[in-house]
Amino acid sequence: MNFTKATAAISIITIVLLIGSCSEQQPKNIVVELPNKKLRQSSLVVLGTIQDAGSPQITCKKACCEDLFENPDPSRKVVSLGLIDIPNNKTYLFEATPDMGSQIKKLTQLEQNSKEEMVDGIFLTHAHIGHYTGLMFLGKEAMDAKQIPIYAMPRMKIFLETNGPWSQLIVRENIAINALQKDSTIQLSNELSVTPFLVPHRDEFSETVGYKIQGPNKSALFIPDIDKWEKWKKDIVAEIEKVDYAFLDATFFDGKELNNRDISQIPHPFILESLEKFKNLSQKEKQKIIFIHFNHTNPVLDSTSEAYKLVTQLGFKIAQINEQFEL
Repeated sequence: MNFTKATAAISIITIVLLIGSCSEQQPKNIVVELPNKKLRQSSLVVLGTIQDAGSPQITCKKACCEDLFENPDPSRKVVSLGLIDIPNNKTYLFEATPDMGSQIKKLTQLEQNSKEEMVDGIFLTHAHIGHYTGLMFLGKEAMDAKQIPIYAMPRMKIFLETNGPWSQLIVRENIAINALQKDSTIQLSNELSVTPFLVPHRDEFSETVGYKIQGPNKSALFIPDIDKWEKWKKDIVAEIEKVDYAFLDATFFDGKELNNRDISQIPHPFILESLEKFKNLSQKEKQKIIFIHFNHTNPVLDSTSEAYKLVTQLGFKIAQINEQFEL
């Protein structure tokens, strides 16, 4: 599909979405099956793709949610990536979500030595509910963990240290916070490193970061939350060119998706805006982009929708639970 045709398709799809987004039919999801064999190479694993509040979302009465309250979809996990360090038998989690228990179990099952079923560290991006509240399961009411390494930026670290119940995790030594600095690389092994970088987002309680994850052969960007690409001091197109995978914020498909909220108060790059921004990329560059962090209303969650078809036909990817990306 050339872009002229794609633009026309976008206009048509937008009109359709204005009429019936998240209201016409139950979504059809894709669940990637986990391999029977252990991974041979250090990899990233998609452990969740959904925006903070989950899916179904509280009080939602639309068709995209209604049936899911009675029949939960196991693929609807809050956004998270797992990092598997094969040579060193270690695993790391990006984001501590409300679904962290099942996400850690799935991640450690893929690792060579998963007896303890616990990760070797958790990287946090910011203090919004879907990205850190899973830490509660490390406390005395649940696991009562012992000094699990938590990687956090300065304001995020202070937020955890000075607010309950998170401060209790520190006092009881359930967690041990490793302070991050923007653009300063953490070396996890000889072949794996992680670098945080600041992105503009609604920083009420902490700064917000994305991560560059460098493996032995390939690298990835992880930016689950950002206000708008234009607000960032860096050029997202240039940053995509430097890596092999780019997991990017795709919370909403378009600006009319929510009809009961002021969307200007919860800015994110609409998928339609990203399609326009990335339209001149080569097919090779487009294939690096994996959209993630979908609101429950986002029509791309339905693999049969016109929105999903448009995004994938243009050469971009929609993140799917359990997908693996070798590093």
